[in-house]
Formats: sequence, structure tokens, C-alpha cells
Amino acid sequence: MVTTAVCYAAVALAQDIRMVSGPVDNQVFQRGADQTADLRLSVTAFNKKANGKDIEARLIAADGSAVPGFDWTSLGKIQKYKGTAEVKHVPTGGPYRLEVRLQGGDTAISIANLLVGDLWVLAGQSNMEGHGDLIDVQQPSPEVHSFDMADRWGVAEEPLHTLVNAADPVHWPLNAEKVPERLEGERLENYVVNRKKGAGPGLPFAVEMVRRTGAPIGLIPCAHTGTSMEQWNPGLKDREGESLYGSMYRRVEAVGGQVKGILWFQGESDANPRAAPAFLGKFEAFVKAVRTDFNQPDLPFYYVQIGRHIDKDNVGEWNKIQVAQLRAETEIPHSGMVAAVDLQMDDGIHLGTEDLKRLATRLANLACHDLFPRIKDYGQLKSGPRPLAASYQDGLVKVTFASVNGRLQSEGRMAGFSIHESSGAEIPMIYRSHVDPAEASTVLLYVQGKLPRNATLWYGFGKDPYCNVRDAMDMAVPVFELNIATAR
Repeated sequence: MVTTAVCYAAVALAQDIRMVSGPVDNQVFQRGADQTADLRLSVTAFNKKANGKDIEARLIAADGSAVPGFDWTSLGKIQKYKGTAEVKHVPTGGPYRLEVRLQGGDTAISIANLLVGDLWVLAGQSNMEGHGDLIDVQQPSPEVHSFDMADRWGVAEEPLHTLVNAADPVHWPLNAEKVPERLEGERLENYVVNRKKGAGPGLPFAVEMVRRTGAPIGLIPCAHTGTSMEQWNPGLKDREGESLYGSMYRRVEAVGGQVKGILWFQGESDANPRAAPAFLGKFEAFVKAVRTDFNQPDLPFYYVQIGRHIDKDNVGEWNKIQVAQLRAETEIPHSGMVAAVDLQMDDGIHLGTEDLKRLATRLANLACHDLFPRIKDYGQLKSGPRPLAASYQDGLVKVTFASVNGRLQSEGRMAGFSIHESSGAEIPMIYRSHVDPAEASTVLLYVQGKLPRNATLWYGFGKDPYCNVRDAMDMAVPVFELNIATAR
């Protein structure tokens, strides 16, 4: 009879404690410098007998055993029907199951599939949101989870971004009355079933980072198609889910307030006469605001230089955005840029699914160089070819690059370079181009005719150039313009 009474008491206690806030199934926690994370939770008790009882917790590993050092431990007491607990220094890895109970009771709370690793924000416009064909997409990994746009943690899979049922109204589509409306029920199901586009760079980046570092990844998708720097205005932070910046900030706060870094792909919507002149200043102010608001002054910020667009309008502004993005890399500390001008597309402006995987690897190269330099000598990786100078003498333009991994190369005939007079007009002059046999980081351009005064060299001029120069790590040459120095 005594045994039965004890069992009934344990069940009663188990049923009389609930979690008010804390971890949820599938959540990923940002690890600190010590490679661990703290799991915090608060509970409410509904039984007077719970007052004064200890709150106990343990961590269970994937094999069902208690994680060493994390078996049942008292973490606090219920006082006035409330209590808080903190499981400190949970090591990088997982999946873990967190179990919580009251002293003398059965497990009352069980939270499964928790990971400790790194969180990355995905932000910008459509190429980060993902518009690649949903064919041969990056396959999910149990070590990569996503805090989806409906604020739910789960194993990450393409498409990562589903704006139509996002938690925040800023992402909702407009209905027939031009009012933002969230899709639900059958309408949402039909949208999901019929979706043909949606692959992006975020998931392949995360899978590649797990492969290289062994640490789980949590993704926070925040991108939105067709958005400008003005729409990402940090000054709208207080509007929370009514603004893009406020939504991103709210979602980061919801997962703990700290992240490993930001991945950003945006600029296409600013390639117009009104917005292009202010782009660089707004972009730099945006990065500064993110770091201030996240209280991470050195937060890594990796972004993509916009690539191609099959369109004839605003050609000059398109190139101005690309040049501004290249310049920003030298002005914003703890940032890095990768090129996309050489990649294939799945429509007139969006990168294709297969080459999004290449782009993801390029981003991973930057992140591993900066953040994990001791793993497999990733510190020896370079950011990719960056133009240094162009000089002309005796019918030959010599173009030198820095930050080249191995040797510059191209598939087939080298393409992408053009010479322009001071007015900006292109002059057909280059009849042959190749990497200098004696200098792995130098390109030789053979030109016909007299070089104009104050001529400039472009790589990737226009909105739809054919460019194919990269280095041994598939880091592509970005779009750039250089003045051509002439020998006297």
C-alpha cells in the first residue's frame, strides 16, 4: 500500500508542473566561446504540495543514456508556485533530450532533439529567400535545424522560406483588398503542394559547415523577395513584425539573442537611379545597426555581390551596386563578399539550384577562414581574387589580383573583361586573354589598336555578362572597374 501511495503522489506532482518558457523540441542553441550553452527555463506549479520542492533536470543523449555530468540534478525550488532552472555548460553537439521533474516525482517535462552549435541569420531579398527550382535540392541533415518563418523549430529542409504563413505580418501576401493576409488551412496546403521554386543558399551552406566543423547549425530565415535597403531600415526596429528589420530582430531575440553570423544577399532592388547613389551608405549603416542591436560589435557579416539580370534597364545602376558592394568589403570590418556573376540561373534574375550550392561553399570558405582557422588549415583559405591594378604597355594589359587560392583559371576561352573609354563606352579591343604562365595571380589581355586616354578596365560590365574566371577553390572574380595605368 505504501508503494502505491508513493506512485500516486509522483504522478500528481508530475501533472502539477508545467513549463512557462524555455527550450522547445528541435531548438538549436548558440554556443559560447567555451563551446557550451546554458538552457534556461521557468515553470509553474498547480499543486500546493509542490511549493518547496526541488526542480530537477537531466540530459539524455541519443543512445538513451544520461549525458556524463548531466544526470538528475537539483537546479532550484518551487516558491509561490513558480520556479526557474538553468542547465549550465551543455556541450556542443546533440541531439539531447531535456527532462525536468519535481523532487520525488516522475518526469513532468520532456523536450527532444535539442542541439548546441551555431545560429546563422539568412536575410536579404529573393536570391537569399530562394527561388531556385525545387529539383535536386540540398537534402536535409539531422544536424541542421531551422526556426521557420512561423516561429517553429524543426529539421531544416527546402524551401526554408515560406512567407505566406510567417508569424510576422510584414511577410504576408496582399489579398484582393490589398491587405496583408496570412495563408492558413487548405489555401496554405495548396500553396505548399504546388510550389515549384524555393531553393536557396542557406541549407547547403549549413550542411557544408556541419561537414567541416562537426557543430550543429540552426538557421533563422528572414529574407523577403524584392526588398530594398530602405525596406530593411533599422530605424523601424520598434515596429517589430510590421517591418523587415523589426521582424529579424524579434526572431533573433526569440532564439536567445546571440548568433554566429549573418548571411546577406540583396541589392537588386536598389539598382535604379533613385536608390543606387545611397546604397553604400545605407548598407554600411545597416551592418552597424545589426551589430549594435545584437550587442555583437564584431558579428561576422558575409554577403553576395549581386550577379546577373536578363534585362536592359538601369545597366549603369546595376554595375554601381556591384562596385559599391566590392568597396564595402574593405570598409566594413569582419565582413566578406563572394561573387555570383559567373553562376547559372533558373530564371531571368534568380540563381539556379545547382549553382546555389557552389555559392554556399564560397560562403562557407569565408566563414571557415575567419571563424575556424585551425580546422584543416582553413585559416590558409583566401577570400578569392580581388583586383589590385591594371597596367598597359606595348599592346598588353596586365591585371594583377590579390587573395587568390592557387592559380587563376577559366573553363574554355577566358571571358568577362572589357575596355572602356572615359565616357564609359565599351571599345572592342581584347582579342586574347589568359593567365600569365609566370604569375598565377595575373591575367594578360592582348589588345588591338591604341588605348584611349583615361581608359578603364571592367570585369563583368553590364547586366548579363559572360564571366568565367575563378581560382583553385572556385572563388570567382567579382565585378569590378579599374583605371588602366599606362607606361611613360
